[in-house]
Amino acid sequence: MDARIVRTRRRLQEALFALARERGIDHVSVSDIAERAEVNRSTFYQHYSDKETLLADALDLVAQEAGAKIDGIDPSAPLAPAVLVEFLQHVETHADLYVRVFTEPGYGVVLARLREQLHVAIMAAAEGHETHAVDVPPDVVAAGVAGSIIGVIGAWLSREDRPPAVEAAQWVWVVLLGLGGDGAE
Repeated sequence: MDARIVRTRRRLQEALFALARERGIDHVSVSDIAERAEVNRSTFYQHYSDKETLLADALDLVAQEAGAKIDGIDPSAPLAPAVLVEFLQHVETHADLYVRVFTEPGYGVVLARLREQLHVAIMAAAEGHETHAVDVPPDVVAAGVAGSIIGVIGAWLSREDRPPAVEAAQWVWVVLLGLGGDGAE
């Protein structure tokens, strides 16, 4: 992809995140995004049909960047890996936006794309690794892991008294390791 296109899209995505954090996604217009990104509205529409598509692409990029760092994670480590903590810190920074994505029906496509990005990253990281003594196809394992991550993040975001991202990352890690549920360590 042309470097100018990449830069413009990145500026639009960063503008959307900044404005959503300041005002909430519902109070951000395409004009606001274009102005913050220092492009005109027609440039916005050359790249995106609406702000929801921009949001989906922005979240895709965040998930891709996290997924690129997934390789080499030690699945037996007792603490959540740094890449998971960093991803959840991003979610925490933009919690109002992510709460909408996880709870409102209008953002189902965005959530599905996020789940797919996680699935792809997990598939890539799992390539060549044996998963279980029982023969479970890698795509099924990746779907289960991605769904678990999405489920724990959604539960964390829905908490009224939300703990910090580091704690939520540990929750995800414990669930993935199969240690959750009985309170024992």
